[in-house]
Amino acid sequence: MSRFVPVDRQTDYLLPPSVEDWLPDDHLARFVVEVIAQLDLSELSGAYAGRGMAAHHPEVLLGLLVYGVCDGRVLEPQARASDL
Repeated sequence: MSRFVPVDRQTDYLLPPSVEDWLPDDHLARFVVEVIAQLDLSELSGAYAGRGMAAHHPEVLLGLLVYGVCDGRVLEPQARASDL
């Protein structure tokens, strides 16, 4: 008989997880979402042809890009000395 704790990978959360519960009110991600929601992205979403698999909404993708740039995770590629 084994003495391992049983593994149950099918266990659901007791309550549905929400990002609202995990981020503080003053978190940068909340600010980015608020700003992006005020932009007119109709031209970007109108350019989507609707073929293939379902795409992520431009609001979500732009929000990820802006958050990544603000947080320093998305940076311009560094120029190599041979490129100068």
